[in-house]
Amino acid sequence: MGEVTIQGKRKSTEPSDVLQQPSEGCQAPSDPVPKRRSLARTCVHEVAVPSGYNSSNDETLHGTLSTPVYNGNMAKTYPFNLDPFQQVSVACLERKESVLVSAHTSAGKTAVAEYAIAMAFRDKQRVIYTSPLKALSNQKYRELSKEFSDVGLMTGDVTLSPNASCLVMTTEILRGMLYRGSEVLKEVAWVIFDEIHYMKDRERGVVWEESIIFLPPAIKMVFLSATMSNATEFAEWICNLHTQPCHVVYTDFRPTPLLHYVFPMGGSGLYLVVDENEQFKEDKFMELQDTFSKIKKPLDGNKSGGPKASGRIAKGGTASGGSDIYKIVKMCMEKMFQPVIIFSFSRRECEQHAISMSKLDFNTEEEKDIVKEVFENAILCLNEEDRSLPAIELMLPLLQRGIAVHHSGLLPIIKETVELLFQEGLVKALFATETFAMGLNMPAKTVVFTSVKKWDGDSHRYIGSGEYIQMSGRAGRRGKDECGICIIMIDEKLEMNTLKDMVLGKPAPLVSTFRLSYYSILNLMSRAEGQFTAEHVIKNSFHQFQYEKALPDIGEKVSKLEKEAAMLDASGEAELAEYHKLRLDIAELEKKVMTEMTRPERVLYFLLPGRLVKVRDGGTDYGWGVVVNVVKKPAAPLGALPSSLGSFRSSGAYMVDILLQCSPGLTENGSQPKPCPPRSGEKGEMHVVLVQLSLICAISSIRVAIPSDLRPLEARQSVLLAIQELETRFPKGLPKLDPVKDMGIEEPDFVDLVNQIDELEQKLYAHPLHKTLQDEQQLKCFQRKAEVNHEIQQLRSKMRDSQLQKFRDELKNRARVLKRLDHIDSDGVVLLKGRAACLIDTGDELLVTELMFNGTFNDLDHHQVAALASCFIPGDKSNEQIQLRKELAKPLQQLQETARKIAEIQRECKLEINVEEYVESTVRPFLMDVIYCWSKGATFAEVIQMTDIFEGSIIRLARRLDEFLNQLRGAAQAVGEVALEKKFAAGSESLRRGIIFANSLYL
Repeated sequence: MGEVTIQGKRKSTEPSDVLQQPSEGCQAPSDPVPKRRSLARTCVHEVAVPSGYNSSNDETLHGTLSTPVYNGNMAKTYPFNLDPFQQVSVACLERKESVLVSAHTSAGKTAVAEYAIAMAFRDKQRVIYTSPLKALSNQKYRELSKEFSDVGLMTGDVTLSPNASCLVMTTEILRGMLYRGSEVLKEVAWVIFDEIHYMKDRERGVVWEESIIFLPPAIKMVFLSATMSNATEFAEWICNLHTQPCHVVYTDFRPTPLLHYVFPMGGSGLYLVVDENEQFKEDKFMELQDTFSKIKKPLDGNKSGGPKASGRIAKGGTASGGSDIYKIVKMCMEKMFQPVIIFSFSRRECEQHAISMSKLDFNTEEEKDIVKEVFENAILCLNEEDRSLPAIELMLPLLQRGIAVHHSGLLPIIKETVELLFQEGLVKALFATETFAMGLNMPAKTVVFTSVKKWDGDSHRYIGSGEYIQMSGRAGRRGKDECGICIIMIDEKLEMNTLKDMVLGKPAPLVSTFRLSYYSILNLMSRAEGQFTAEHVIKNSFHQFQYEKALPDIGEKVSKLEKEAAMLDASGEAELAEYHKLRLDIAELEKKVMTEMTRPERVLYFLLPGRLVKVRDGGTDYGWGVVVNVVKKPAAPLGALPSSLGSFRSSGAYMVDILLQCSPGLTENGSQPKPCPPRSGEKGEMHVVLVQLSLICAISSIRVAIPSDLRPLEARQSVLLAIQELETRFPKGLPKLDPVKDMGIEEPDFVDLVNQIDELEQKLYAHPLHKTLQDEQQLKCFQRKAEVNHEIQQLRSKMRDSQLQKFRDELKNRARVLKRLDHIDSDGVVLLKGRAACLIDTGDELLVTELMFNGTFNDLDHHQVAALASCFIPGDKSNEQIQLRKELAKPLQQLQETARKIAEIQRECKLEINVEEYVESTVRPFLMDVIYCWSKGATFAEVIQMTDIFEGSIIRLARRLDEFLNQLRGAAQAVGEVALEKKFAAGSESLRRGIIFANSLYL
């Protein structure tokens, strides 16, 4: 890692308007919104400078590296005074040096990007503007086309004016141009990376990283980002990578300050928890907490659904907790707090909430007429049949009342119409998912959060500070509102620190998600000039940079841990180690025994109402509970149920309703879906909790009587008293079911396990420490020392094992895979199959090229080819059983068998891969039938009846599929497969019609 100097922080301030202090009552805030105290607009500037760098800029015109100013003629003038961070950013650009601009949503980062474009136009150079999503590229193209005369667009499915001076494109297109050595790049002076924090995306983040690595040093970069905590580290990487200065211009100033309120669902009134000076109001928070003891808890609150939530607005329904949403929206309109954006983390919820507003109307008759005119003009590009789709017909009445929905599952034409109407002030209440917080600046006066938890693909979690900042940043319109309003709806008690971290916490750092892909490896191997190798990319990745930078911190942590280990009492350590190992061995064997005991065919007979069972989830012990009922559930995600423990993904998983002792707040940090046991000294409450069968860690031979009605708390608490009496009667522990004698499990291996436990328990009871260890403090001290020593070993191992070496090993293993599959020869020369894979980055390149070369596609017509290719495109999963026609069943089987073969080869080549998970994640047959019928000429109205997947998701997949088929056509052409080339082209052509390929309103 080269030497990089950071030149000091500099603050620029400019006094802002003086606003007065708000009232702090629990009722809805009065209008006009109260004013805030004097607040300075602060801009922080730093610059990373390579060792030995000398600037040739004239200091009278440009200032210095550490204090950039610009005193020359501006490339672009603005009808307003630039904020300090914008002025400093412009000065950095005029120095012809890269800059990272980190600021809140709506702060005005776009002005900096526009200045870079204006400079390129002035200097007769070209500029590239990249955005993470095609939809955002379309929006940005429209916005920049209004400002500049010569703008083009390249998104993979749309290309407009590719020779323009300013090209808007997705980052994938830029990476492809860099791999191919496009001539365009020789004329480019600037590349603008919008939403650079997307680089931490697990799937696509590597695209940004590779693009930055491959850019020629002569090209300077502008990075636009939401606030991030390690902006300086990122600038150091750029400086180290391209041996050029990189400035950081940071501001946490909000042009419009925010008031943050919390609304307790089921209650009344709003509680101001954070004022416009970002002061947390602890007294109001405590008042808020007190309200929950007075509110009768609903069975299920406004929770966002898991990943399976799907459906369409046409299906109707009412919103969960709709009355609370209704009250909030109605209050916002009465207090003139519109427009309001109501964020939900489920597309289904957005639609349900909008429908629940059926009695509200926010538009005048004149506004209704304008909405109708805009809407009818927007859908003119559709044929008559598509205009009659329920998703279109049902949206107009909502829009005319000033209510709209915005999420990724909507028809693109509807989504864009909503955006245009919102910008014109004709949508007063917008129910949206978090994607609306990205892209063009579309602020509202008020933002409402219907939940503070979201499903992230693995579990429900609290939204992070960065996510909250991004969405709440839509509140407050510069020049219109004195304050923006944020309302957070919660349905359970919330820990104070959880709320503080969310609203006032620092945004998460940008952490590299760099990974090696076959697409990248093959493209690097096939580059004629050999300028970059896979080794070069690994060495220069942000991932490697962060690792090397963290090494001194790891060393410091090791020193601290070594001091802690030395201070821990080591007396009698040998005996403690022996005793501790006995307990661990017994616990491990008991786990194996319980795995066998809790197999449904063995245990269900014993899980009768009243049976005492012990529950453990990871390291959390819930103690003894009482079985209420056993239920068989279809596959579903954790959190799809009101109060549950464990995930149950396999089809037909058994769950047990168990009466468990829980903390009075019921759930971890006060939010569903995960209940937590009472804390030490806390009086618990019994609640019926749905528990995964595998979390039962002990089954008692005792059953107790349970009341027929468990709804009253008193009835549930009577069962707790019964359990406590039994624990008093059996001080050595409740008697347990004997798996052999009581349950009749007599397999030799199992009986051997039980006997091993008996032998170890005898040793444990006979151990000298078993009786003398009066309290567990001595054992805890030993356990902590063991943990500390283990952590020291891991950290030392991390310091020894270079990340670079790990990637080298992975690269070696992936090269073995490529050789086995005939993509490269023994000298690393790219062969015919590898040349085809180099052109495919929309789907799994290894799998699809295997199908091209093993003849699978040869036996199919172009409709089947399109349907089979759809399995490669990521998209929504269907909840419905997949039933394929015979024309598709065999090709799908061949695809799955080939995927399994490729996974097996990767595993044999020492890559960590789960074969079945690979097949399941790579082959997605959910829309095969839909695509097949569409390709054969079915109408859109017909195909949407074949699936429960959202219309917008179908269209998005079909467009990506068209791009994929075109990549396959190019790959077939590159290897001389003329018949396949024609087949892929015909498959692509069969998709390109009707509403699926209707033009964007932004183009």
